[in-house]
Amino acid sequence: MPSDAPLRQQVYLRLRAAIEQGTFAPGSKLPPSREHAQVLGVARNTVLWALERLRAEGYVVARVGDGSYVAPDLAALRAPTPRKTSAPLQPTTDLSQRGRLIAETALRWRPPTAAVSAYRIGTPAVNAFPFELWSRLERGLPERVRQDTAQYLSPAGHQPLREAIAQWLLVSRGIRCEAGQVLVTSGSQQAIDLIARLLLDPGDEVLLEDPGYLGIRACLVGHGVSACPVPVDEHGLAIAEGAIRWPNARMAVVTPTHQFPLGVHMGLSRRLELLEWARQHKAWVVEDDYDGEFQYGTHRIPALCSLPNHGRVLYVGTFSKTLHPGLRLGFIVLPASLVDAFASAKSLSDRHSPGAVQEVLARFISDGHLLRHLRRMRELYQERQGVMIDSLRKASGGALQLAPAAQGMHIAHEIARGDDAHLSRRAGEAGVYLAPLSLYCVQAKRRGWLFGYAGFDDTALRLAARNIAPLIR
Repeated sequence: MPSDAPLRQQVYLRLRAAIEQGTFAPGSKLPPSREHAQVLGVARNTVLWALERLRAEGYVVARVGDGSYVAPDLAALRAPTPRKTSAPLQPTTDLSQRGRLIAETALRWRPPTAAVSAYRIGTPAVNAFPFELWSRLERGLPERVRQDTAQYLSPAGHQPLREAIAQWLLVSRGIRCEAGQVLVTSGSQQAIDLIARLLLDPGDEVLLEDPGYLGIRACLVGHGVSACPVPVDEHGLAIAEGAIRWPNARMAVVTPTHQFPLGVHMGLSRRLELLEWARQHKAWVVEDDYDGEFQYGTHRIPALCSLPNHGRVLYVGTFSKTLHPGLRLGFIVLPASLVDAFASAKSLSDRHSPGAVQEVLARFISDGHLLRHLRRMRELYQERQGVMIDSLRKASGGALQLAPAAQGMHIAHEIARGDDAHLSRRAGEAGVYLAPLSLYCVQAKRRGWLFGYAGFDDTALRLAARNIAPLIR
C-alpha cells in the first residue's frame, strides 16, 4: 500500500485486500465503523468513506440496522491455487468460527512491533537491565541444575521460581499465597488467554474497563466472549453501574493499582464493593497488576488480592515491565482448586516455560537482585517523568503541562474534546509515538494522549518534546 496515498485511500485498499485475500470471508460481518476507526487510529468518517466505496464496487453490502457485510458471492475473487499433492488451506474459509474470531484479532489489536521511540507506553528501561549479572547467574548454574532444567518440567512452573514468586508477593504486594497457587505463564497475555479458555464459555459476559487495555478485550472477543464496557471514574471501574447494565456478567477484569490507561487507583470502598459483587454473583475478578511495582510515594498501594475475602480474585503479574519483555515470563495466583486445570491447559499450548530461564529468575529474586533493580528503576523512572514533564512544558511554551503521577510508567493527559488521533498521526510523522486515548475507548468519549517515559533517556525525551512542540502550539 503506498504510504503517500490519502489516508482514506489507504484504509479502502487495506479493507479491499482483506476481502480479496479471504481475511474477511464472503458473507461475514465487518467490524462496526466506530470500533474499526479506533483500532486503526483514524476518524470514523475515514472508515465510512472506505466502506461506501466498497459498497459502490460490490465488495460490501449494507443491512439497515445491522451493519456492513462482505458480499456473499465473492468466493471467485481469489484466483484458484494450482493443485499439488493436496489442496492448500485458504486463509479463513477453512477455519472454525472460533478460529476466524482469533484470526481477526489483528483488526482489534495490533501491538506495536516497530522500533521503539518516545513516548511509547509499556516500555521499560531495557538498557538499565543488569544483563552482565544475569549472564553471571546463568553461567554459575551447577551442571546438575542445567541437566534438570533441560528436561520436561511441570507445566505449572519450575518449583524454585514458584516459591520465589510467592515469597516476593508477600513482601512487595502484601499477597499471602502458597507456592502451589502460583502458575508460571509466558507473560500476562497467556495468563488472560488461559483464564478465558478455562473460566468462560462463548457468549458469557465480562465487565471490562472503558477505556481499557486492548490486548485483554481482543483475547476475550477471540474466544467468543461478550466484552462489556464499563465506565471508569476517579475510583476505577464503576462496578455498581456495570452490575446494573450487565446483571449476568461472570467476570470483571480490572487494573486497580494503576488503571490502564487513565492512571487512577481503586480506593478501598470500591475494592470492597467489587469483591462483594463477585461473592454475590459467584463471579471472578481478574486483577491485572501490570506495573504495580512502580509506585513512587512513601506509601504503597496494596494489591486487591491482599484483602480479606479475595477468594474469587485471580492475580495476574508479569516480568515484562519489572525486568524486560524478552523474558516472556509472567504468572497467575490462583485458588488452589483451579491450579491443576490451568496447568493442564498450559501443557496443551506450550508444555512449559523454558527451564533454565525460570531457574535464573528464581535466583535473581531470591538473591535480592530484583529488589535492588526495582529500587533503581523507581528512582530512574521518577527522574525521567520529571524530565518529560519539564521538556514538554518548555518546548510547548506552556501549552502542554502534564500533571505528575505517583506511580506507573506513563502519564495520561486528557482534553475536553477534539480529534486526538489527528495529533497522534502527525506526531508519528515527526518520529514520535503518541498513543491517542480514544484508541482504548469503546463507548467512552474520553480524549487525550498517553506519554510513556520509562524506557527513554533524557536526550530522547527532550528530542521528542522538541519534535511535537510545533504541533501542540
